[in-house]
Amino acid sequence: MTQFEKFDASDYLDSESMIAEYLAAAVEDDNPDVFIAALGDIAKARGMSEIAEQTGLGRESLYKALRSGSKLRYETVQKVLSALGVKLTIAPAR
Repeated sequence: MTQFEKFDASDYLDSESMIAEYLAAAVEDDNPDVFIAALGDIAKARGMSEIAEQTGLGRESLYKALRSGSKLRYETVQKVLSALGVKLTIAPAR
């Protein structure tokens, strides 16, 4: 019988360039939960407690904000992106 390990994207998000690529792919999806999940994966990779401290959010609040189905506020997105060392940019549609 074949056994598979559970894939965890946070195991591979070890640089700002990897984080930026991962978020760029996630933001292309029409489902906002994909982007929120990507932010959660990255925060997990960096350490949820550290991101919570840098953003000024409580750790539990950050977990709630980054769970599927949350109504993530723009201000929170900006704080998390800044703590992760990346920024959101806009480009013309292709």
